[in-house]
Amino acid sequence: MKLNETQTIYYRRVDTKHWSIYVAATNKGLCYIGSANGGMEEMCNWIEKNRPNAKLIEDWNQVSAYADQLIAYLNEKRKHFDLPLDLAGTVFQEAVWTALRNIPFGETQTYTNIAENIDKPKSIRAVGTAIGANPVLMVVPCHRVISKRGGMAGYRGGIPMKEKLLKLENSEAAEDFTS
Repeated sequence: MKLNETQTIYYRRVDTKHWSIYVAATNKGLCYIGSANGGMEEMCNWIEKNRPNAKLIEDWNQVSAYADQLIAYLNEKRKHFDLPLDLAGTVFQEAVWTALRNIPFGETQTYTNIAENIDKPKSIRAVGTAIGANPVLMVVPCHRVISKRGGMAGYRGGIPMKEKLLKLENSEAAEDFTS
């Protein structure tokens, strides 16, 4: 998609027991998942910056398959997503996002690992920036990236969301996210 191309983005808020998350998709696939309780303003700001000519339409039917997989993941009924994506990033960002999708469920990697995996071992900071630009939280699992020392590093959804997602993937008794 070209930046100045007009397109329709369908969206809906998904409410779970713990969070409200905005999900958006085009006719090509999922293009955005918001942060926990990030609100419509967060989604609109992302769309204005990344898809400035998009027309927003609230339509549950257009996003229900994406929302269903997201809810199944949050309820430990799904470990992998198999849905089309409509990501619009640079070649570097898309390489990083592909590397993120290769991190197995329940495992973590460091920023250094990701930089090495894309054959750019000196690009650790750029990897962090690309991870921060990930538009589809959880589906492109940037929450699985931790600092070299094993601590929590930045996350668009906030550190509490990242910790909760990592706990969900590493716990057989994680909390139910449905309402």
